[in-house]
Amino acid sequence: MATSKSSSEERQSAPPPEEKPRLTESEKKMNHIASEQKRRQAIREGFDRLTELVPGLEGQGRSEGLVLKRTVQFMRDQLAENQRMVEEIESHGGDVPEKFKV
Repeated sequence: MATSKSSSEERQSAPPPEEKPRLTESEKKMNHIASEQKRRQAIREGFDRLTELVPGLEGQGRSEGLVLKRTVQFMRDQLAENQRMVEEIESHGGDVPEKFKV
């Protein structure tokens, strides 16, 4: 008759999980710097995309405050135009799906 090991015996005979070596303070600092640079680069790329999409921002110096201000105004203008078009379509008896209404 075969004897089975108890779960505590199995845990004791299993090899311990490999521990990852701890980072030195210098390595932690370098990782932090690299992460911060990556974050800043992603923000810069986002602002660059906005300057390509928002009319009037092409070729401007990139003041992030100006980019955000003009982007908000552009979005408001687009929403107002959308609302105007919905109202016009409905005034002529057209049916506009709810997802297109503001």
